[in-house]
Amino acid sequence: MTLSPLLAAGPVIQFHVVAVSLTILLTLIQLLLERGSDWHRRVGRVWMIAMALTALSSFFISTIQWIGPFSPLHLLSIISLISLLIAYRAAHRGDVKSHSRTLLSLVIFALIIPGIFTLFPGRLMYRVVFGG
Repeated sequence: MTLSPLLAAGPVIQFHVVAVSLTILLTLIQLLLERGSDWHRRVGRVWMIAMALTALSSFFISTIQWIGPFSPLHLLSIISLISLLIAYRAAHRGDVKSHSRTLLSLVIFALIIPGIFTLFPGRLMYRVVFGG
């Protein structure tokens, strides 16, 4: 493992990696917390901010270009931001089922699956993790 490729990347990519890393760490913490507790709510608020920053920062990254500077990942970012709003509103309505389903989907489809793709050969995080 080496941070050299990440340190050589631009500040937007570095910011994005820090934001998504914080989001992943907070996801793991949330899994350990009692649902509905004060700590769950506090960590959840920070998680939503970190996830929003992750999604927003992606709009300034254009290493994969399909239509102009945009890629399918940018569509995922839009969906992520909408999902955050839906989950937030569900929590405030007391609709725990919708809140948890929306956030579980967000974790799977916006963190886990894209995270796996970042570890493919030739990608920045592959070089960071595997030194390739």
